[in-house]
Amino acid sequence: MELTHTAGDEAFLLDLLNSTPIVDGVQRDLLTREWLRTHAGTGSSAEMAATRRARDVLQDVVRGDAAIDSLGPLFDGISYRPAIVGDGLDWALEVSPPRRLATRAALTWDTLCRTSPGRLRPCENTECALFLIDHSKPNKARWCSMAVCGNRMKARRHYERTHTNRES
Repeated sequence: MELTHTAGDEAFLLDLLNSTPIVDGVQRDLLTREWLRTHAGTGSSAEMAATRRARDVLQDVVRGDAAIDSLGPLFDGISYRPAIVGDGLDWALEVSPPRRLATRAALTWDTLCRTSPGRLRPCENTECALFLIDHSKPNKARWCSMAVCGNRMKARRHYERTHTNRES
């Protein structure tokens, strides 16, 4: 597994974190064998278990419901090995195939935390279970989607403000 971080890694992490949406008031789990294969996995049962475990822990950490050290077990048995390439070093991540996607998600989370602190966060809509990565310059995005959650929250605030003012 390569150590480079790409926008594709961010999209993968966000897709993984957002694989438990609330639809019609019920939380769904979209993490399937097909989902794994679509994201360059094998779709094996072991890969499913490792990826689901990583997703659940990462969701809790991003929401602030779990400490960062809860990620520790995700890295058991994983190592980096250096190789001399030209006039420098290249680092290769050694991880078993069933844990490759889980490790990719955790490393991408770590990279985002170090390079873009506070940009990965849960949607502020309390009825939503999704996450966002805010790439805006002011880092003020609040919702996973302006068209869905943002619109709902603004409409709700407007309704409350206008109906509260009428009753007063």
